[in-house]
Amino acid sequence: MSDEAATATTAAEAPAAEPLPHGLGASLPHADARAKTEGTFPYAADLWAEGLLWAAVLRSPHAHARILSIDTTHARAMPGVRAVVTHEDVPGTSRHGRGTPDRPVFASEVVRHHGEPIAAVAADHPDTARMAAAAVIVEYEPLDPITDPERAFEAEPLHPDGNLIRHIPLRHGDPDASGEIVVEGLYRIGRQDPAPIGAEAGLAVPRPDGGVELYLASTDPHSDRNTAAACFGLPADRVKIVVTGVPGATADREDQGFQLPLGLLALRTGCPVKLTASREESFLGHAHRHPTLLRYRHHADAEGRLVKVEAQILLDAGAYADTSADALAAAVSFACGPYVVPNAFIEGWAVRTNNPPSGHVRGEGAMQVCAAYEAQMDKLARKLGLDPAEVRLRNVLATGDVLPIGQTVTCPAPVAELLQAVRDFPLPSLPKDGPEEDWLLPGGPEGAGEPGAVRRGVGYALGMVHMLGAEGTDEVSTATVRVHDGVATVLCAAVEAGQGFTTLARQIVQETLGIDEVHVAPVDTDQPPAGPGCRGRHTWVSGGAVERAARMVRTQLLQPLAHKFGMSTELLQITDGKITSYDGVLSTTVTEALEGKELWATAQCRPHPTEPLDGAGQGDAFVGLAFCAIRAVVDVDVELGSVRVVELAVAQDVGRVLNPAQLAARIEGGVTQGVGIALTENLRTPRGLIRHPDLTGYALPTALDAPDIRIVKLVEERDVVAPFGAKPVSAVPVVTSPAAIASAVRAATGRPVNRLPIRPQAAVVNAR
Repeated sequence: MSDEAATATTAAEAPAAEPLPHGLGASLPHADARAKTEGTFPYAADLWAEGLLWAAVLRSPHAHARILSIDTTHARAMPGVRAVVTHEDVPGTSRHGRGTPDRPVFASEVVRHHGEPIAAVAADHPDTARMAAAAVIVEYEPLDPITDPERAFEAEPLHPDGNLIRHIPLRHGDPDASGEIVVEGLYRIGRQDPAPIGAEAGLAVPRPDGGVELYLASTDPHSDRNTAAACFGLPADRVKIVVTGVPGATADREDQGFQLPLGLLALRTGCPVKLTASREESFLGHAHRHPTLLRYRHHADAEGRLVKVEAQILLDAGAYADTSADALAAAVSFACGPYVVPNAFIEGWAVRTNNPPSGHVRGEGAMQVCAAYEAQMDKLARKLGLDPAEVRLRNVLATGDVLPIGQTVTCPAPVAELLQAVRDFPLPSLPKDGPEEDWLLPGGPEGAGEPGAVRRGVGYALGMVHMLGAEGTDEVSTATVRVHDGVATVLCAAVEAGQGFTTLARQIVQETLGIDEVHVAPVDTDQPPAGPGCRGRHTWVSGGAVERAARMVRTQLLQPLAHKFGMSTELLQITDGKITSYDGVLSTTVTEALEGKELWATAQCRPHPTEPLDGAGQGDAFVGLAFCAIRAVVDVDVELGSVRVVELAVAQDVGRVLNPAQLAARIEGGVTQGVGIALTENLRTPRGLIRHPDLTGYALPTALDAPDIRIVKLVEERDVVAPFGAKPVSAVPVVTSPAAIASAVRAATGRPVNRLPIRPQAAVVNAR
């Protein structure tokens, strides 16, 4: 047999290639996965421009001080320095902020937190810029910092707007109601940093028209553009933000106080300017999770059914308001958790202190209260002598129930089903079932603990979060879908921050139009706004806009065919790249139908409106809700107080699985972030000063800390008001897993565990 014949025979006998994943419901891989894996994906820190200058920012070493003078003479005189800017050089609005614009671009009279920007420098070398920033002489008069949020009520105002940012008094039901069983608790939640692994960096390039282009890893480019334009004293159309690769975001990716000096320096010098923040600057500059103090009293009847919940919630907003008003609304609204509570009386406050600023971090507000109300449910179970899961099952929320804010739950709320799924999932085997040398003791490999001191605990938690904005936020996104030469392109300003929006957009177009090759255009502010990338907004709002635009293009594609055969477009379907009619008369390919055509459509998605909470904390404030149940299994060395999370079993309502692999990764990532909140992550700020602002002093969970994560059930009960019926998935595991881990540690030790992260002394039992 000839070589050619042998080759032909082998090819013929070879199995057919596996078809590529396609459309909604498939595990379509990220389009940029290979570039990110190979290290060729361009992030802001990788950008370059001809004539580039380097920036550095001088930050306050004090948490609270009066500025007596700022002398930039020595810095300006240094060779290679091209510009030095302070508060006097801000041509436009001098304040900015994500939610409330109360933060100065540069401090002028008073420093209100450690790391607040004082001045910025542009120079021809990064070392020169740093040395010049250090050469700016600032004379301070240190002041006594207010770091205890409880002191903020009586302290002198730290800000012209006062110390109280927001107060929400929630009143629901009968204030005189009481139960036979009463449990109380005081809880503290520490300060978590979002700790983005990728460097916070940006490039500003001046434009010939006197404007500027900012290349940033922004997650809300249009809002950042508007803030920058106001600061620079320019019309919005002369400031453009181009979104670079975003190296992950579980919060607002970049501090606006980082972006604004960059643009000011580019405008002042007429040259491109680049700024790459050190890890210390990241810790000093961007917002953190709100440290929270919570006091709770739960009333229940003799059967364990909740009668009334009373709570006080105090959020430490740090020096500036940022999004603290929104976080407080979530905390107060979800203070009772996914349980039926006929009577609730909650007081919530967010106050300014001289601590580092707090702001949007995944699950803000909801995470803190979840840790507290679930601790209360454990106390209730212990006092009644009931199984912790059983107490929760007797009180769970369902569709049609009413939240303490007076809003009826109209979306799917399969909370009981989720809890039963994790409760019934088989427990992991005990260490004694294996050889002792194979045990993974608390404290890591080769831990110092003794097997005899290790106790196992099992705990439960139920969590809930809201989707999209709340309290009247106008949620809207715009998308355009273009088809040319058989290739579809999506234009939407929804930023891909690791949540998988670009993959989802491709799947939507594939599903709707039957086109395999779909590209998502880079994001900039020349496109219509899509809003911030938080709370799963882009899955719902931007995904909905893409779907509507794709359906409009589908109608354009099918109308000529339907007209030709005398039928409506509803009688035609697109499947596997083919267009067929209900009766089989028409059968053609999408490629043939598109030949010589260029089609496009633009559409918006705007969910139904919500309303602000009123003076009694009542109102239809949320568009939709998502729920999660987690069972945690931990091993605790009760002599050392070290904890190892053995397994986390997760059940979640997701509406509809759009991309199985992506969904699993989002849940696993959220759960792991919760492990850090529960056990290791606490940004310590004695007297308002950040201690050890680096990833050595701030302990993120590593692969060795990640437990086995078992996704035991995904409930696909579609939310009829959501596009595709899907719910965002990544925030609610973050909210729930810390509470579940704390519950398991309580079960193992019998200790109250009323603080997160769990300190070793809280898990020590004096039993030996």
